[in-house]
Amino acid sequence: MNSQQSRPAMNLKTMNLKTLNDIFFAVVDRHEPRVMLRKRASHWSSLSSTDLYTHAVGVSRALLRWGLKRGDRAAILSENRPEWMIVDFACLLVGAITVPIYTTVTEQQTAHVLCDSGARVIFASSKELVQRVLAIQRQTPLEKVVGMDFAEPDKVVRMSELVSRGPDQRNEQFDAAAREIRPDDIATIIYTSGTTGTPKGVVLTHDNMASNIAAWLSRFDFHPGQLSISFLPLSHVTARNVDLGLLYAGVSIAYLPNPNQLPQALLELKPTIMVAVPRVYEKIHAQVDQKASAIPKKWIYHWALSVGRSHRPEIVTGKTPLSSAWRLAERLVYSKIRAGIGGKVETFISGGAPLGRELAEWYADVGIRIHEGYGLTETSPVIAVNTPTAHKLGTVGRPLENVQVQIAEDGEILVRGPSVFKGYWNKPDETQKAFVDGWFKTGDIGNLDKDGFLSVTDRKKDLIKTSGGKFIAPQPIENSLKHNALIAEAVVLGDQHKFPAVLISPHFAALEDWARNNNVAFSSRQQLVAHAKVRVLYEGIVEEVNQNLARFEKLKRVLVVPDEFTALNGTLTASMKVRRRAVEERYREQIEAMYAQAEASGPGPQPS
Repeated sequence: MNSQQSRPAMNLKTMNLKTLNDIFFAVVDRHEPRVMLRKRASHWSSLSSTDLYTHAVGVSRALLRWGLKRGDRAAILSENRPEWMIVDFACLLVGAITVPIYTTVTEQQTAHVLCDSGARVIFASSKELVQRVLAIQRQTPLEKVVGMDFAEPDKVVRMSELVSRGPDQRNEQFDAAAREIRPDDIATIIYTSGTTGTPKGVVLTHDNMASNIAAWLSRFDFHPGQLSISFLPLSHVTARNVDLGLLYAGVSIAYLPNPNQLPQALLELKPTIMVAVPRVYEKIHAQVDQKASAIPKKWIYHWALSVGRSHRPEIVTGKTPLSSAWRLAERLVYSKIRAGIGGKVETFISGGAPLGRELAEWYADVGIRIHEGYGLTETSPVIAVNTPTAHKLGTVGRPLENVQVQIAEDGEILVRGPSVFKGYWNKPDETQKAFVDGWFKTGDIGNLDKDGFLSVTDRKKDLIKTSGGKFIAPQPIENSLKHNALIAEAVVLGDQHKFPAVLISPHFAALEDWARNNNVAFSSRQQLVAHAKVRVLYEGIVEEVNQNLARFEKLKRVLVVPDEFTALNGTLTASMKVRRRAVEERYREQIEAMYAQAEASGPGPQPS
């Protein structure tokens, strides 16, 4: 089971966590042999507490030699790897401000972040990323470029040279200076991934992040001996916050630069903690459904789901069902699903975007309780989270003890507390607009139930208003559609139109299998999605979802596109959220044609 029942959670009141440097010293003071793991060739190797101290202080000394002062900015452009956290700690230890940059952004976007933040130094991982920096360096205030894997004489410093100068033993003078960093000192400027508009730099202090880590960590029992795989981009606040919290608790972190290698890493490392975004959980569900539909005895899978459904309340409360049917279903089905993700995960956490109630229910029905949380970059990020002792499906849990939440008259979630950011970098007007009477405006619509559990309905800006004046929240509808294994992404359309429609990006592996099993010939994805049988297939999926929607929410047209949504083609943010406006612009001609055709023929429930 994935519940925690034997050990108490950490006590928030006894945690001495005021700055992120406190996390560093807590880790190095434990003298652990396996703090971080990295894969070289086919072998996973460990970095100890001593390694972390030596490497981080070596980089810190270089920053000081280069004249970086308290409050100066240093950027990181890298995939997830131990060097990312080493550089982050090195900056924090000397009072420098870390500026993460997503590896998926363009040269122009990289230059914008560097110029806006005023970064003097950048650490880049691969040769490709170093060369990207060199191509734009003259446009930026950069004085030093450090390569983790690649160096170029007189242009790029090799990071290995910096870490090799780290001390063989603890340096009391350096440690004392690092401990002088104050809670209200700025720790990082994180540029939002930009689902709309130009990314803004969110200013977070040591206290913002440390208070948030202490609060959510107190709700779980994480401890030495556990292992988590870090594959969500560390440039995103959620992954970085979680990794820092787990390190503080003594959990070992295995860094995975390429998220596509996650299935293999899960089997190799068998982690005990899994932190992922809904897209990862959706893919696992889709793969299970796809495999189950192909096996001769697929009725066993559906029987096991029905057994799990009858025991759902027990799973949600962390209990192990005792019925003979559940034990049989566990042996035949549930255990095999867990084996596919390593087999030893005790705690599953989801954040970054809404999980979707149907998906959470499916996992509960196969014996897996996912602790869904909610937050924003501006709140460091966690606002609320379901926990082992307080869990309710369909919600994002109760707000943290040190966070206050209220719902505005228009339904917007308002937040205040020590983890709420101080403002946007160089944007005082934007900062002022983000608050009302001291409360941060999240931009999300939601509600608090009688038990204090928070539910998030949708983004305020994403609400669709039809030409008839009806408001539609698209995310719950989209999540219901994505629960089908044949749908990877769905975007509800209809703003200022007479009726809503939906644009669908298929889960192509599942669709191609379906096509082969149903005698649908195709030579390209374009041909596949245009086939009459495929159009009818997706019309049927949409009609099933329509049965549970209000009349004004029912989707009257379906546009299936031959593309996957990715960060590289601009349809997803680097944190795997759909960039709704970018999708609408990318397919603007097809969408306009679909609605024009509907105006001519009437909005019947047939696909376009």
